[in-house]
Amino acid sequence: MSRKEAEAIERELSPPYTVARPKKLGLPLVFNSPHSGRVYPRSFLASSKLDPLTLRRSEDAYVDELFSFAAALGAPLLHAHFPRAYLDVNREPYELDPTLFRDGLPHYANTQSVRVVGGLGTIARIVSESDEIYREPLSVAAALERIHRLYLPYHETLSGLLLEAKREFGFAVLIDCHSMPSSPQTDKRSSRADFVLGDRFGTSCSSELTRIAARSLDSLGFCVALNKPYAGGYITEHYGRPHKAQHVLQIEINRALYMDEATFERTARFEELRDKLQTLIRGLLPGFPGLVVPRAAAE
Repeated sequence: MSRKEAEAIERELSPPYTVARPKKLGLPLVFNSPHSGRVYPRSFLASSKLDPLTLRRSEDAYVDELFSFAAALGAPLLHAHFPRAYLDVNREPYELDPTLFRDGLPHYANTQSVRVVGGLGTIARIVSESDEIYREPLSVAAALERIHRLYLPYHETLSGLLLEAKREFGFAVLIDCHSMPSSPQTDKRSSRADFVLGDRFGTSCSSELTRIAARSLDSLGFCVALNKPYAGGYITEHYGRPHKAQHVLQIEINRALYMDEATFERTARFEELRDKLQTLIRGLLPGFPGLVVPRAAAE
């Protein structure tokens, strides 16, 4: 089974992600779109009880395209090709649900996190809020192939991009780019804000940077929420080290702003939203000087 998984990855997910780099690094920014991947391996589709459109409900569709201006601004954009339903890099490397596997998990697996219990571990058990993905339990060996061939290289690349920015500018700002359903699946009458900014309640990023982003979005006519219902996942928590001049701000975009959530078609507002996102990023630049940590304080 692990050989089959490895062959599927090599055949259909090579390369597994892309880094769109600027000709010259001009900003201390790194953009990351971990959930916009839309290459679904055929063997994965065959193993699922769900149709392809239902599987896409967990996908941050087209978010990589919304931030495709990054390189022109002088910053890299990292985005996955593999979908979140197949492997989620916004989790710890081994957040694994024992009910999903037919054999025993390694001792180092985190089987009790809130995300695992909710069915959304590194290898997700569900999409949306309740739809079970797999027909049958998986082998642990197949899961480890995904982690070792996709997850670990992805994070190695992300870490390297942040290190490059810090070496060049003395600090780095990771913009972690996501999208969200316009309403919770459990309550279709409830609607969400246009944007949710997540900074782990002020621990992953300078609060001033978050405030500048919120003010900028408000001035562009958007409704903005802070940290609720999304404060940031593993990436925000793991890489956000403001005391070491490394900041992470998660941006969640309401999908109704740019796509038809039923058909996954881009709407006429797509280009307008991309332009406004570029305005948002340019608006962050005046806050950058305060993000540098003096060398003595960092040591």
